[in-house]
Amino acid sequence: MVMLKASALEEFVRDIFVKAGCSPEEGARVGKYLVAANLTGHDSHGVVRVPRYVQMKNDGLITADQKVSIEVETPVLAVVDARYGFGQTAAPQAVQLGIDKCRKNGLSAIALRNAGHIGRVGDWAEMAAEADLVSVHFVNAAGSILVAPFNAVERRFSTAPYCVGVPRPGKPPLVLDFATSVVAEGKVLVASKGGKKVPDHALIGPAGRMSGDPHLLYGDYDPRGGRDYKSGPGAIRAFGDHKGSGLAFMCEVLGGALTGTGAATPGRRFANGMLSFYIDPGIVDPKNFLPEELTRFVDWVKTAKPVPGEEVLVPGEPEARMRAKRLAEGIPLPDEIWQSLVDTAREVGLDERRIQSAAM
Repeated sequence: MVMLKASALEEFVRDIFVKAGCSPEEGARVGKYLVAANLTGHDSHGVVRVPRYVQMKNDGLITADQKVSIEVETPVLAVVDARYGFGQTAAPQAVQLGIDKCRKNGLSAIALRNAGHIGRVGDWAEMAAEADLVSVHFVNAAGSILVAPFNAVERRFSTAPYCVGVPRPGKPPLVLDFATSVVAEGKVLVASKGGKKVPDHALIGPAGRMSGDPHLLYGDYDPRGGRDYKSGPGAIRAFGDHKGSGLAFMCEVLGGALTGTGAATPGRRFANGMLSFYIDPGIVDPKNFLPEELTRFVDWVKTAKPVPGEEVLVPGEPEARMRAKRLAEGIPLPDEIWQSLVDTAREVGLDERRIQSAAM
């Protein structure tokens, strides 16, 4: 296990992407948001993604420093095409547009299409919450077929994330952010590289047997090599039986079909689609009832008697605690994930002295 300070890890990731052909500004954005995912404990959306992002850029699936285009616009709505640019470049622009429109009108909707992997969706809910806005996000990944619907063993959905963010004055926002699968694909990726194991019921094989073995998703792989989620015989399971499967279906429809990205069907190029709604609570709630009610409700929920050895938590609380812990102590990376970063840095031609200094 390697421990790195967040700032040092951000800079290392930035340097990798700059050497891979991104501008310093874009490299810094990618580093910022990937490390932010690690800080919150969502390692599945953190720096484990670096080799895959670089490979996607090399394969022409992601374009560096791409400017988004606004395809449709009204006072309260816009359709934004990322044109297969990095998600960490496209998503902040789309969210900012939603924030600006919401501040003028009290409500807005933004459809983001054809983005590279946008990372942890909670980042975009937190960005809206910093502007004192409520936000709701439906996300899909065209071309990324990973998840079996309820009562199926064959893949039909992406991991189709859903996210809601609610600001709280003077306190961390409430952020609910999850894949509609039992685990995100990135968590299986982390497990396959020596990180935290996934639950035994997270994956399902062709005969219907549940398992936590990453080989069901990736097939045979070299421990130090890449992972191809298209190679395995099994699938990730949708969470929550028919309810989670139904929510995943609607994320594909709203985040994928409605945005113009496309739902997760064979033959599509990988891209994230995200349909986001923004609400100004100051317009909905001119008497400012919400902040006090949130405090009352959160406090009441947390007084519920927990099961032995556990604690009752509210959305966003685990992430806030982990962020504080990892900022203070550093970010732990399994040896295999760290080695994959080093290997990628060498592949793009980063100076060996820079690589050796990264873990110091």
